[in-house]
Amino acid sequence: MDHLKRIKQYLQGNSYNKLNIKAVLFDMDGVLYDSMPIHAYSWVTVMQNHGLNMTEEDAYLNEGRIGHDTIGLVAGREGRKVDMEERKRIYREKTKIFASCPPAKPIHGSVEFVQKVTSRGLFAMLVTGSGQPSLLEQLNIDFPNVFTREKMVTSFDVKRGKPNPEPYLMALEKGRLHASEAIVIENAPLGIMSARAAGLFVIAVNTGPLPDSVLLDAGANMLFPSLEALSEAWENLYFTFTCQDNKGDY
Repeated sequence: MDHLKRIKQYLQGNSYNKLNIKAVLFDMDGVLYDSMPIHAYSWVTVMQNHGLNMTEEDAYLNEGRIGHDTIGLVAGREGRKVDMEERKRIYREKTKIFASCPPAKPIHGSVEFVQKVTSRGLFAMLVTGSGQPSLLEQLNIDFPNVFTREKMVTSFDVKRGKPNPEPYLMALEKGRLHASEAIVIENAPLGIMSARAAGLFVIAVNTGPLPDSVLLDAGANMLFPSLEALSEAWENLYFTFTCQDNKGDY
């Protein structure tokens, strides 16, 4: 299915007249940074230290969920009750393990793609389930003056993380945007579900080990095999977004 047809389907499904893009909302891990392998390692290690079983696949499937909720989910699956104090303690340990690893680098194509977005007069916002201070602090070094605090939603800001729509609804509120005025770049099924529940158009980039079908089944409107592939297609895609009439046609 071509891009125009996917846009039409989205507009019809949400009863919008057209996409009038003013902003691009970015997930962080697996989209801006190649950090998911480190997160997966950190999660598996800390869970093992506490007698809980979590696989790397679990880490990818639960990416975007608030850390305390991930711990509760894994513990509950094994019939254990973990109170909030213990969850906080486990998450602090996970954060320390992550910080002890070599720093995650920007994912291939992310710096160039963000530049392409902002050069079009669009503004970028961050919507992440992460609360990893070391990575959040790195943003202004790799993407200077782009993801300012007022253009950022993290796990510190929300009560209900992805797949709940709250993170993306909060981003729309912060950006003073209607859902038809932004698109989302995500790599994780829970993030896709969250954005779609907020009424947003979602472009998935499959930068991890999950099958494409997992991202499409989560509701991605479009899918690219990498952020570099999306970046290469961006000019044509942006033209498609901006040249619709009120029926989604050219």
